[in-house]
Amino acid sequence: MKVIECEGLVKTYGSINALDRITFSIEENTITGLIGRNGAGKTTLLKVIAGFWRETEGRVKVFERSPFNNLEVSMNSIFVDDMMSFTYTLNLKEVLTEAQAFYPNWDAKLAEGLLEYFNFNPRLVHQSLSKGKRSTFNMIVGLAAKCPLTIFDEPTTGMDAAVRKDFYRALLKDYLFSPRTIIISSHHLDEMEDILEDILLVDEGKKVLQLPVDEFKEYAVTLSGKTAIVMQILEDKDVIYKRNIDLDSCSVVVRNNFSHESVKRLGINVSPVTPSDLCVYLTNQAKGGIDDVFNQSKSV
Repeated sequence: MKVIECEGLVKTYGSINALDRITFSIEENTITGLIGRNGAGKTTLLKVIAGFWRETEGRVKVFERSPFNNLEVSMNSIFVDDMMSFTYTLNLKEVLTEAQAFYPNWDAKLAEGLLEYFNFNPRLVHQSLSKGKRSTFNMIVGLAAKCPLTIFDEPTTGMDAAVRKDFYRALLKDYLFSPRTIIISSHHLDEMEDILEDILLVDEGKKVLQLPVDEFKEYAVTLSGKTAIVMQILEDKDVIYKRNIDLDSCSVVVRNNFSHESVKRLGINVSPVTPSDLCVYLTNQAKGGIDDVFNQSKSV
């Protein structure tokens, strides 16, 4: 079952297309990483999916319904980001109690356990917490709600490294006990790639690609060796990124859709590309790197 279906989705602000005819779908009971640079359109996309904002053009369906101002979609989904806030009239313990009344799948035992594990004072109010602590409490609400669609938008903002690690571990363990559709947006893939099943990469409001993580890891390779030989074999290759090392050697990232043995026989080294680096390369506005800026300035 497709929990989310977007076709030709457009969201405009004045003359700017925050979402530019993006089309994709997300299956039930999967963990999808929505990856993109700052300003790529991730938050806009998630807020349209969550029903907070209405699309300008195109079609979006969540649980086969239009999500905008849809109570049934709202009851079966939760959107967690660093702007999530709660009334100052309730302390943290009382917020969790009230949440139980709204979310039908609420796991009170999990919420209380995580509140204790992360050393929260239950008598404090949300507004008094540090940025990292607010993000951690919001994460607790997002996990304990156990909504069929759970959306985390840059959920680890302000968290230190140890808490981020605990968050991803808690998310994966809870998902294994209670499978549901989870979307996590981030411009950092390296720290969460091990828990993801699919990656949706966006840039400038467009879909760059959507692949299972295993296929994404094999999507590209780096060719490195003598510049003259590397340049010669690039004629029939899909070049993603090029970086000149020096006048005699270079390194080029290409689509991994050819026999490696044929280039290795020419003395070219073939090496893997990390998923995190590949995201950067695929969303780079130029084929070259920052070093090329300095090389070109020196040659003028």
